[in-house]
Amino acid sequence: MNNEKRCMGCGILLQDQNVLQEGYTASLENDICQRCFRMKNYGEYQIVTKNNEEYLNILKEISQTKDLVLYITDLLNLDKNIDEIRSLIPNKMILVLNKKDVLPKSVKEEKLIHYLESRNIHFEEVIVVSASKNYNIDYLLKRIKYFQTSKNVYVVGHTNAGKSSLINKLIKNYSDKEQELTMSPLPSTTLNTIEIEINDYLKIIDTPGLVDKGSILNYVSEDMVKKISPKKEIKPRTYQLRKNQSLIIEDFIRIDYVEGEKNSFTLYISNDLKVRRLLNLFNNEELKDKNKITYEMKYDEDFVVSGLGFIKIVDKGTIDVYIDKDIDTFTRRSLI
Repeated sequence: MNNEKRCMGCGILLQDQNVLQEGYTASLENDICQRCFRMKNYGEYQIVTKNNEEYLNILKEISQTKDLVLYITDLLNLDKNIDEIRSLIPNKMILVLNKKDVLPKSVKEEKLIHYLESRNIHFEEVIVVSASKNYNIDYLLKRIKYFQTSKNVYVVGHTNAGKSSLINKLIKNYSDKEQELTMSPLPSTTLNTIEIEINDYLKIIDTPGLVDKGSILNYVSEDMVKKISPKKEIKPRTYQLRKNQSLIIEDFIRIDYVEGEKNSFTLYISNDLKVRRLLNLFNNEELKDKNKITYEMKYDEDFVVSGLGFIKIVDKGTIDVYIDKDIDTFTRRSLI
């Protein structure tokens, strides 16, 4: 007989023997582990390192089924490798663009959908939602029903994409269950697959988030993670920069505009982050001890910092970026 019991918050196997190991609970009568309990009730977070090999094995298992997959991604931090994850799972898949509430209301969702569709990656549908604001969740459920191949529907995506928030909203809206997944702005909150019976025709299977090793969230303090993760609609900040001027965000990134005509830099990052402009980059060595990367920006491109957000740069020009060598940055065609 199988007496294994898993945490309803993160999916880890519960155990009451070792307080230092994952899954510890004072009593196996409890439904959640001590880590989830403390995160939920006190906002305390205990770092857990999960490697992507475990996650990729889960994706391979999903690919052996014919079940529908929801791929959740964060609109502010669109995954650079959406096509890679798509290539690993041949199943029917809906791409869910979450956290619409943090982008300015002026951004039309048709434009966002078109942007993703223009990348020529096959999805059954691209749907824009906001789990926190309950936006478009009814429509998402309707399309899940339409594309379902069985009762099981898998949920995949990177850490911090809002998978648990979305599932909790589905539970609240369409189920009489008391279960709630543990939510946190920090990586690796869900530790194992979790099955949630929503109703008679739908069972959601949540998976641990794929860890983006290049995300800035892995290299800053817990307090800064909360500051970086926007809680409300972003107010874009636009700076007109001339050659040899700079922008500094908090104390972790410096962007020097080293070549080009007067240019517009619009920042789509959390309102809580401090931004300073340096009028003469030659008089200030701040952050220049960090790793330097040079980008030749084309017309209407975004400069993206993984986990932070993006900067829309209107005209072509050259920027020197100073940032921790482990944080991933890249350019793309403008999202907005």
